[in-house]
Amino acid sequence: MTLFQNRTAAGMRLAAQLAPEVAQRQPIVLGLARGGVPVGLELARHLQAPLDVFVVRKLGAPSQPELALGALASGDVAVLNRELIEILQVPGDTLQRIIAAEREELERREAAYRMGAPALDIEGRTVIVADDGLATGASMRAALTALLRARPAEIIAAIPVAPPETLLAIRQLVDDVVCIATPEPFYSVGAWYADFTPVSDQELRQALAEARSWGSAPCL
Repeated sequence: MTLFQNRTAAGMRLAAQLAPEVAQRQPIVLGLARGGVPVGLELARHLQAPLDVFVVRKLGAPSQPELALGALASGDVAVLNRELIEILQVPGDTLQRIIAAEREELERREAAYRMGAPALDIEGRTVIVADDGLATGASMRAALTALLRARPAEIIAAIPVAPPETLLAIRQLVDDVVCIATPEPFYSVGAWYADFTPVSDQELRQALAEARSWGSAPCL
């Protein structure tokens, strides 16, 4: 069963579930690159809030790239699934090669998205972290670990769809969670979208530019 037509529709449904008082806190919306940015755009539109991008890279298993061994996030944060790494018997040198390659890609994307500009200052602010869905939750956990170092006042995770056990783990890292569906069996994030076309760098930059046009001042 399809839950969402596309990421924009998912973002609109999430926005409708936000508590009205969230807007009064003058939040900052962070979309995880890349799929979380179109979702975050609709949240930022609803709240008339600043929109920024937060870069996270999944560490795919050698023989199963879609299976996350962990993730890297801006700020040189690495979150590893040690149990899965042990189960798959991933050699240490192989893991380090994967990390090095994804760190290089993370840096490339930050340069492409930010064009040298700094990230928004989130210290003391309400931050809404948006993604298009969670499977293992490794990317979101890496993002939250990095963001907590910046000392925001509170963090709200906004997620259209996730398996129950992953959502439970995320709840322990944030002040609040907004989630539309926790289906079982889960399958994959893309299984719940009619259109799950990958978001391009250009589309991401256009989303940030659109938010800037409302006067919300994103980082680019």
